[in-house]
Amino acid sequence: MTSENSTESTSPIAAGSKTGGLHIALFSLHGLIRASDPELGRDADTGGQIKYVLELAAELARQTDVGRVDLITRQIIDPKVGEEYAQLEQPICDGAKIVRIPFGPRRYLKKEALWPYMEVFIDQTISYFKRTGLPDLIHGHYADAGLGGGQLARLLHIPFVFTGHSLGRVKRERLLASKKSPERLEATYKLQARIEAEEFALETASMVVASTAQEVEDQYEKYDHYVPGRMEVIPPGVDLSSFQPPAASDDLSNIDQMVGPFLRDPSKPMILTMARPDERKNLQKLVQVYGACEKLQKLANLVIVMGTRDDLRTFGKAQRTVLLDVITLIDVYNLYGKIAYPKTHEPSDVPNLYRAAAKSKGVFINPALTEPFGLTLLEAAASGLPIVATNDGGPRDIIGNCQNGLLIDPLDNESIEKALLRMLTETQFWEQSSVNGIDGVHEHYTWTRHAKRYLRDVKEIISNSATPALVSSRAARRLPDFDRMVITDLDNTLTGDEEGLREFDELIRANEHIGFGITTGRSLNSALKLIDKLGLPKPDVMDASCGTELYYGEKLTSDRSWRRQIAFQWKPKEIRALLDELPGFFPQDDGEQSEFKISYKLDISLAPKITQIKRLIREAGLRAKVVRSLGMYLDVIPVRGGSDLSLRHLLYKWAFTPEQLLVAGDSGNDEGMLKGRTLGVVVSNYSPELEKLRKLPRIYFAENAHAKGIVEGIHYYNFLDNITIPNDSIE
Repeated sequence: MTSENSTESTSPIAAGSKTGGLHIALFSLHGLIRASDPELGRDADTGGQIKYVLELAAELARQTDVGRVDLITRQIIDPKVGEEYAQLEQPICDGAKIVRIPFGPRRYLKKEALWPYMEVFIDQTISYFKRTGLPDLIHGHYADAGLGGGQLARLLHIPFVFTGHSLGRVKRERLLASKKSPERLEATYKLQARIEAEEFALETASMVVASTAQEVEDQYEKYDHYVPGRMEVIPPGVDLSSFQPPAASDDLSNIDQMVGPFLRDPSKPMILTMARPDERKNLQKLVQVYGACEKLQKLANLVIVMGTRDDLRTFGKAQRTVLLDVITLIDVYNLYGKIAYPKTHEPSDVPNLYRAAAKSKGVFINPALTEPFGLTLLEAAASGLPIVATNDGGPRDIIGNCQNGLLIDPLDNESIEKALLRMLTETQFWEQSSVNGIDGVHEHYTWTRHAKRYLRDVKEIISNSATPALVSSRAARRLPDFDRMVITDLDNTLTGDEEGLREFDELIRANEHIGFGITTGRSLNSALKLIDKLGLPKPDVMDASCGTELYYGEKLTSDRSWRRQIAFQWKPKEIRALLDELPGFFPQDDGEQSEFKISYKLDISLAPKITQIKRLIREAGLRAKVVRSLGMYLDVIPVRGGSDLSLRHLLYKWAFTPEQLLVAGDSGNDEGMLKGRTLGVVVSNYSPELEKLRKLPRIYFAENAHAKGIVEGIHYYNFLDNITIPNDSIE
């Protein structure tokens, strides 16, 4: 695979590795992740991805050229889940551990509720890296970790890899096709935020790991930031130490106890399926097919393992609906004594379930409407159990490689019935499929094979990546003379009220332990002229030109590490050549242009929409951020620029904690810097787009406008003395 161009290079083993090997940070933020006996199927967020990242982390740690693997997830303190999810660190194996970062409410949240807290996650993870060293690689799993990991990768100048697992655009298409209301879908699944996060991750990633070729061609290709050259198909593995064919010495009494009470004749072959109760898993269809076919009922028992449930009434509505549908169909077809649907099972029971089904000469079926990969199919194959699976995604590749089963149309009852009957009645075909599955998994789907392919590509990416700009900045250094800072937007936040401005000026001058900073879309010279006109003290920090320039101290010394960092992939001549010719685009005055900012004034009646502008930039092979303000101004800056990232760079470099930084703003352009662990102040003359921040922690909405609102926020947080944070936790 070819990585992105870079002007600097390092050895494949970069700074931050404790034991001389690569330091890899895997991000998987939602669900319940613990080192042993993961609670797979407990809910929609605790499924195959959990098993994937745990086994990937363990296998990577076994490789001789990997020194350390951090599996970074969310800390959860909630009496409804186990105490282990509150532990900040938990070993997986030698060289790999789970690291739990606290962000958002302490309680367990479904993944759709995590989006407002991503900036807090970023700040908390920066603090973790500050203590333990920068990784050589960040790998985000699923959209939420794609956003958080991608932001950190851009900020810290670390190569980024992304695995989507399942994709929002695909999910939205399929749910809309099933006549779901778009408004209801958005309210339930927050698909717009998810899709935007996936686009961001794809734009940032040096490599995107997919499980199948179909996943690339039919799913990732739907995205604006899909780049074929960055896609790598690396099938995941299966833990072969846990999944083997049945042996005469096996003790399968736990499976007898689990399914026996349901079945009239437990000795029959077993049609086994394992999936959480999700509409996409198509479990109702399987029961319908079995219930309508007397021959299947005579030949085999149906065993449906739908995760673990303590009380059906506590399930989410969607899961409860699927479970009740299954139970209703059992009653409609009078399948009592022929079908088992155990209420609970331990993770350690799963290998024995496959072995019991294989010993009975049964079959494993995955009838899902869509299946990005299908880890259960590999587990079944490794256990010598032939498979029947949906003709979509992963099953095509698995059966194509292993020749161990049959593909079905999940919407065609006859297709499902015929495949099951053939597998249960053709003894020679069953035996050959069993042997082929065992051999095929060992040949194509081991974690060792996956890890070696993965590391081959990762080492090439790292060797062609610049040294992180902050790698030499971890020593505790401080800006002189103050231990905290107020940083405020200039136009319309600090300006607009002369009396308030004088009050703010006096407060800053009277408290020498407080630093003063400005963040502005203006160029440095334009901002300094306005600051001088207003009679304000010279800022200790200037964040100018939309977060592309950082200056410190009396002499306004430029931050060279920030300049090196944001220069990544910046091609201003090509961008100007592309955009200058667009209708409705008029370059702003030379004074508003800078080395890392290209500024236009738009005629919105003629200019293309922002989405079209972004697409044009991407299709031209260019990488840049597009920032629109006040409806008629547009700035184009490097992908690693922006005030949200520049302020976090400042925090990391100068060893400030977020609590030592109070930031104030009034418009949507300030959102990124207001969110997170810093102390945010929104002045009362704010733009409507900031209203959505009202319920977030550490964001104070002042009653006063302009500079008076900033002063109000300073007193709210007691920022002059012993800082207090009244709005630190908002449940």
